[in-house]
Amino acid sequence: MDEQSVPPRSDDQWRRRRSEAIEAFLDEFAPSENADLMSQMLVTVSRLAADSTNRGDLKILNATLRELRYAFKVFAPYLDVPKVSIFGSSRTPEDHPQYLQAKTFARLMQRHGWMVITGAGGGIMQAGHHGASRKASFGVAISLPFEQETNTIIANDPKLVNFKYFFTRKLVFVKEAWAIVLFPGGFGTQDEGFESLTLVQTVKASPVPIVLCDEPGGTYWQHWKAFVEVELVEAGMIDASDLILFHVTDRAEDAVSEVLRFYRRYHSSRFVRDRLVFRLNSPLSAETLSQINETFADILKDGRFDQVPGPLEAEEGAHPDKARLVFSFDRRSAGRLRLLINRINDAP
Repeated sequence: MDEQSVPPRSDDQWRRRRSEAIEAFLDEFAPSENADLMSQMLVTVSRLAADSTNRGDLKILNATLRELRYAFKVFAPYLDVPKVSIFGSSRTPEDHPQYLQAKTFARLMQRHGWMVITGAGGGIMQAGHHGASRKASFGVAISLPFEQETNTIIANDPKLVNFKYFFTRKLVFVKEAWAIVLFPGGFGTQDEGFESLTLVQTVKASPVPIVLCDEPGGTYWQHWKAFVEVELVEAGMIDASDLILFHVTDRAEDAVSEVLRFYRRYHSSRFVRDRLVFRLNSPLSAETLSQINETFADILKDGRFDQVPGPLEAEEGAHPDKARLVFSFDRRSAGRLRLLINRINDAP
């Protein structure tokens, strides 16, 4: 057969060969129970080449993947240990009441078996590590041309991760946190606070307690809350019920109580197909379940709230000892969803 008579290679043939080559590569060099996802990642790499993606963009993707892989590795041994992300100014001196509040909060959380995550710098970040101790601390540092230096408590610790990009660092802050507590700070603190609230409000992140803690008698968060109420709620930019997504206090002990109360009965949640599943530390009584169906029917797309004794089939068996509250959430009423969690936790 001469060269002109050879039929052109079809796209289907090329994709099949690529799939076979990727499968063979993974089998030999990267065997994993998640081979399907690994395969999809390699397909994406091949598409980057086909798109002639420029070198600058590839550098961003490469650094992002490397940073996140290492961060996931560092946090993996502590998957089931509750962690709180602490934000606040890097410029707060050690004798300032806000520093002492953050230190007290972290110390109390550590006594309850929690670990803390901070940006690893000075000020409030150091206070978090100071209170929790090096053993119960993670640092997620960012490379900056000024101001940010790793504090001496977490420096050179194996639980310290250094990031080039803010967006990868912020992802880890939120992904690993069971709670978020903010002390007074600058643009970075405001950024982390608003992003955390946005992710919870839009149901792009699981519900978590978000606490805004000031020094005793402080006005920083009171003024912030007044701005939100006047400029956002009254203008209709957010719902009044969204105010329940955060808690303002000027006492470290109250901040601790708010976080621990959130997990009194509620444990965690995830979407399983079109249903939201709450995992519960203890089951609800029939009376409480009836009250929930009556009070929170407005957040359902359809059906009702049902309680089941264990994981759904598509839930992959996580936390098999915990009861489930299963419902079709409308994905809009984040404030009402938080009120539901409060009702669950406060029920006898």
